[in-house]
Amino acid sequence: MLLPFIVLIGAMFLLTRSAKKKQQAAAEMRNQMQSGSGVRTIGGMYATVKEIADETVLLEVAPGVHAVYAKNAIASVLDDAEYNRIVHGDEETDADTDAVVPDDASSLTEAAEDTADAPKADLTKKSDTAEAEAEKDGKTDGETGTK
Repeated sequence: MLLPFIVLIGAMFLLTRSAKKKQQAAAEMRNQMQSGSGVRTIGGMYATVKEIADETVLLEVAPGVHAVYAKNAIASVLDDAEYNRIVHGDEETDADTDAVVPDDASSLTEAAEDTADAPKADLTKKSDTAEAEAEKDGKTDGETGTK
């Protein structure tokens, strides 16, 4: 009867211990933040650190746009290469890959030129064609020519 109670207390101890380690690692990461670092907030916004205060951080979210965030709102500090890859779309140059990728799919098949002259399917709605036919007669559904 005492064994389940001991197992439960041991599990709670292990869970709180790992949570404390994660909190300490996050606090250390936030303390190592420097002005000019790229960061990601807990909301998923990428920004550049401009100023660091005791409990707050001034972030530049766009050129000339600044916002004040709590230090706890910083999810991760990114290195320069990763920040530039995500925010600016900079590609990492890899000397090992010399593959050429075409910009479009037209060079992949020769059949695309042959199908250009083929008749195209009519993809209009039937209701559109029914309205067009009704306009030709000058009558709509349910109308007759008698008065």
